[in-house]
Order: sequence, then structure tokens, then C-alpha cells
Amino acid sequence: MSLPVNFYPELPAFDIHRALAWVQAEADWIGLRFVQEQTYRRTVRNHLPEDNAITLERGVMAEARVDGHIAYAGTSDLSQQGLVQAARRAAYLARICAPHALFPFTEGHRPPAHGRFVSTRRLGFDRLTLAELTDQLIRASRSLKVSDKIVSTAAEATLVESTVHYVSSSGADIEQQWWLVSSHCAATAQDGTETQQRSLNGPAARCRQAGLEFFDFSALHAECERVGREALELLDAENCPDETLDLILAPDQMLLQIHESIGHPLELDRILGDERNYAGWSFVKPDDFGRLRYGSPLLNVTFDPTVAGEFASYAFDDCGNPATREYLIRDGVLLRGLGSLESQSRLGIPGVANFRSAGWNRAPIDRMANINLEPGTSSLAEMIASVERGVYMQSNRSWSIDDYRNKFQFGCEYARRIEQGRLTDVLKNPNYRGVTVPFWNALKQVGCRDERELFGTPYCGKGEPNQLIRVGHAAPPCLFAGIDVFGGGA
Repeated sequence: MSLPVNFYPELPAFDIHRALAWVQAEADWIGLRFVQEQTYRRTVRNHLPEDNAITLERGVMAEARVDGHIAYAGTSDLSQQGLVQAARRAAYLARICAPHALFPFTEGHRPPAHGRFVSTRRLGFDRLTLAELTDQLIRASRSLKVSDKIVSTAAEATLVESTVHYVSSSGADIEQQWWLVSSHCAATAQDGTETQQRSLNGPAARCRQAGLEFFDFSALHAECERVGREALELLDAENCPDETLDLILAPDQMLLQIHESIGHPLELDRILGDERNYAGWSFVKPDDFGRLRYGSPLLNVTFDPTVAGEFASYAFDDCGNPATREYLIRDGVLLRGLGSLESQSRLGIPGVANFRSAGWNRAPIDRMANINLEPGTSSLAEMIASVERGVYMQSNRSWSIDDYRNKFQFGCEYARRIEQGRLTDVLKNPNYRGVTVPFWNALKQVGCRDERELFGTPYCGKGEPNQLIRVGHAAPPCLFAGIDVFGGGA
């Protein structure tokens, strides 16, 4: 029997309202967050199935406030006994920690919101069988191998069905449901001692909220052929020059630039120092908000979980705060941080609805969601035409940034030289380096709305214990003046 891609044995229903009635007497305030997530992953390497997995995660995080302090306890035991034990554990931890609390929690930090969110999709996962999905990935792998010099190919697809239902003793009742898809295809070329890799938009960038309509397989196979040919081009290409040049970054590299040098440094828990032992601090200071010229007047960046289909869209964060579109940077000036209601209260700085958890067994912390660079008025063709000497880089390959999210160097897979307003030679091993604020102040042109693309990643890591969370980034191509570029290995 050929099973549909969303096959999983029927799961027993979970009544979260009855569960709340069981536990709400255990603390001054109680919240329950039920999470259920089914993941379907298919991987093909060198035309052969490599990893075929279906996984299920299902559990509840109990959150308790006692004497002005909040603590958490998670459980995958959804019986009355299991839930009461988790609630009591959370209440106990809140009680013993309350005398040492640095910050008083109130019910205002957990709004009694009501609502429902269902992500965009047109075609359900049941429209394809597991065998059909694997066959399409095998075809993609074969499309990548355009020459015997392609020594390795990989094609992957991940589909996720996720549900979160949050209720609280103060009246919150929020249910959110997502269908999430991602894919990755890559080819490795080798000629003697020279090895180069080319992929579709870099590692794990092709991520959306969608159904099976995300996969246009005929277009995918054509794109894979292009990727294979570009991997071969890199074998014979010149190294990227080592000099100061104008730099155009494609949207699939702007993804990484936004993520590392805008998203992470604006997280308020980093600025507070909460993440310094693991994920690092930030060069941004509390006094910078409303004053710091983060970039040129062309730089406009929004926190926007309302974009249909973007990878981290939602209606409420995990404390029940309604999600709205907000400018983080407007006309180059830093206005707002990425901080939850808790962090906003602690710092006295405006934030956003970004209190997010990676699963039922993790407490929410300040996280990115959709961080988007708003479009400008230039086309990519106009940008290229305006450059006398420069480089156009595509698809992230490597990244390095210091603990303060300030000094960085990033590597890309594929580049073209720009000479007298024209794209010329292919360049291999393209890299560039900079410092966050001077780099963004070198922003000279921003691509138009028609050339903005949606990307994302499922692997943004942060927190102790570690949490991998989904984020989205939308951007057009952008031109930066006078950037230090260099060649060599990643």
C-alpha cells in the first residue's frame, strides 16, 4: 500500500479546557500550552533514498505564577495525573524562586487573548504519497548530475503539521495551526583537487507556510539542472578578488545578512545579558533606540508575522500577545527591539510579540519571527548598470560573527564580476566582511517590490537548553558601496 505523505495513526483528542480545570488551583495563575507536531522528512543522496522519517511530538508546558514569579514544567504525560504533577512542579519552582526574583510578573504579562490562526495552504499533504515524493526527489537528484564531474547530489523535503493551543486561568484561549514546507537541493562538483558546491539558495533557505503547492516539480527539476551547471562553472572560475568594491547581494544572501546583523543584535534578552553565556550579547545599547543611525536612509526593516505564507507568520506569540507589523528600523534609525512583554517591562523599551518557544518542552524566550527588509525602488538591472567595479554574490555558504553581533565575515556560493555596468566573469569562493553599522550605512540602493523574495530557516538556535526555531526573512537585492571582498576557501 502506498501511504499518503501525512499518514500517521489517529491520535486521541486532547481537551485542554478540561486539563486547565484540573490544574488551575495549583497557583495564583496557570497557563497551559499544548503542542502537537508531525514531521515528514525525505532525503535522497546520489539518486538513492537516504533518510525517510516520520516523527511526532506531543506534550504540554505548564506555566505557573506564584508570589509574582513565573516558572515552567513540561510533560508528555497528558493524563490528569501527569498534568497535575507538571503544574505542581511549576508552582513549586515559582514559589522557591520568588524570594530571589529580579522582576515582578503580573497578569498583564500574560494577556487573556482569544483567537485562532490557520496558515495558508491550497493543497493538503494527503495529495501525494510517500513513494511519489521520494520519486520526485530522485528525479531532482538526477537533474543535478549534469556531468560526471558532479560527484555528489542531494535533494531533501520536509513537511510539518503543527498545532499549538494555549489557555490560561485568566481567560486566554488561542489556537494556531500551521502547514510548513522546506526543501534543499545541492550539487558538488570536483575536478582534480578543486571542489565546489552549488545549491538552490543556500542551506535550508527555501521555507514557507504552504501545502504541496509549494512544490512545482517541473520547475524544480529545471532549477536543479541550472544548479548543476553553475557548480561546474565554479570549477573553472577565477577566485574572488581581494579588494574594496561595490557589492550587490541577492535576496538569498540578504536572508543571512538580516538574520545575523539585524535580527540577533536587536533581541532585548541579549541586550539585557540573558544570553551572554551561550548565544552572546549585542553591541546595541538601551540608549540607542530612537537615536542610533543603524543604516542609510534607505534601510527600512519590519517585524511582520502577518505576511501570508512567510515561514514565521502567526497571530499571537506564546504569551498571548497579539502579533502586529512594527518597524524596527525606519529611514535608517533604530526604533524598536525584538523583545517580549517581559523584556519590554525590564528595559522600558518598545518591543514586539516575539515570545516564542520551540516546542512543548521549552519555555518561550525572545526570538525572531519574520524580519523583513522593505523594498525600495531600484531594479537589479538598474543596480548592476550603476556599478563600475563590483561583485554580485548569491546564496550563503558560510558565516562568522562576533559575540556582540558586530564584526562579521560571510561567504557565498556563487558570484559574478561587475564591470562598467555589466555582469561578466563567474567568481568562485566569494566572501565579504564588515562591521554592522558601517555596513548598513553603506546601503546605496534597495531592490523593488517585484524582486523581493521570501526565504527562511528552521534552524535558528538560541537559549539554554537549546531551542531551534523557525524564522522568515523577506528582502530584495541590495547594493552596498565600498565593501571589503575577498577570495579563498570558506
